[in-house]
Amino acid sequence: MISVFELFKIGIGPSSSHTMGPMLAAAKFAQSLAGTPGFAQVTRVSVVLYGSLAFTGRGHGTDRAVKLGLAGMQPGEADPDEAARILARLESAKILVIGGREIAFDAEHDVVFDFLTKPPSHPNTLAFTAVCSDGREIAQERWCSVGGGFVVPEAEVAAGEIYAEVEGLPYPYRSAADLLEMAHKSGLSIAQMVWENEVFWRPAAEVEAHLDRVLEVMMACVDRGMRTEGILPGGLNVRRRAPALKARLAVAMGQNANPGMAFLDRVSLYAIAVNEENASGSRVVTAPTNGAAGVIPAVLRYFRDECADAGREKMHEFLLTATAIGGLFKMNASISGAEVGCQGEVGVACSMASGGLAAALGASMEQVENAAEIGMEHHLGMTCDPVGGLVQIPCIERNAFGAVKAINAASLAMSGDGAHVVSLDRVIKTMRETGRDMQAKYKETSQGGLALNFTEC
Repeated sequence: MISVFELFKIGIGPSSSHTMGPMLAAAKFAQSLAGTPGFAQVTRVSVVLYGSLAFTGRGHGTDRAVKLGLAGMQPGEADPDEAARILARLESAKILVIGGREIAFDAEHDVVFDFLTKPPSHPNTLAFTAVCSDGREIAQERWCSVGGGFVVPEAEVAAGEIYAEVEGLPYPYRSAADLLEMAHKSGLSIAQMVWENEVFWRPAAEVEAHLDRVLEVMMACVDRGMRTEGILPGGLNVRRRAPALKARLAVAMGQNANPGMAFLDRVSLYAIAVNEENASGSRVVTAPTNGAAGVIPAVLRYFRDECADAGREKMHEFLLTATAIGGLFKMNASISGAEVGCQGEVGVACSMASGGLAAALGASMEQVENAAEIGMEHHLGMTCDPVGGLVQIPCIERNAFGAVKAINAASLAMSGDGAHVVSLDRVIKTMRETGRDMQAKYKETSQGGLALNFTEC
């Protein structure tokens, strides 16, 4: 099962699969290397990035993330300022400290972008190697960054062993049909069933603290993005728009003007603020990925500020319901843009936000499932073609559209009785098949679509 701790992770931008995942994999390798027989003989460590990690790795900061992970930094504890200091020291000294030992590491030679070798199991694959002075290999690990900051050993991906059954779990759902059946039998809501699964793993106070922390970081990210001006890094010279948009809305409010698009502008503002923070490498929450990190916070902010009875409990209900929906996509399809395109990122975030909002507004189980289905249905086939390999164009605006669609989907679902023709399970299956059929150049390689045509203009 997919836990709320896994789906909503706190880390740094710009990408969960290309930044947070590689950082985590590198940290895991460094930790295991320190306990490896022969570690005392290691004189050099290197890493090879394959597939999408190679094609868009520089724009996504994958090389920087790997260096930070090897230096011992974990995504959830990453501080952007401390990260900058670590990277500066590495560039100057060209030495890693692993397990108390100094090991030579020159990123110019020891981080390799392999554009030619097709990884056998997953497009986001990276391989770590540690050798001694005579070139003998002391240790090697191959990891796959499968989306949302999740990393899995390549052998487990190849064997299809990513998700194991959990014995004794109160509500072991694997489909939306399971969720609906269990809800009717138990009399519990989707959020309540997810809660029971969470407290099966850990104390209730720990789950509540995580939900509160996720909400805190999301809202702080919205606020920080709305007040921070400047140019986003990466060379595209994209100017942050959130502060100016906020100022324009404030002027309109001060004049007691309420144009028809004000509601849309506010929701878009929140999403843009978060994704501009993500693009700058700031602290965000995977929701379910960094590239789609603005959709759920934007809808939650709308819910908090503009809907009645939007207290802490209801916001927890939103997140727990969204966890179930996101988990279904993660288990049965993908949330990786490199696997299925942006339908797996902004599309899944929209589906999660649609269902979460509907639940928080008091929708029935059938209406929640319908809302989630609508949210994804109208993202099917969406490509992932970031210009310059950066999570900026079209990613930032795309989150704003995903947030607006999510609110619309919840409203449409709640205007009916929950009965609909296309089920959430069917749309998840369709999304998976669409992603499989999509050409690789449209799946986070910056070799097709808008990324290519922008370069040609």
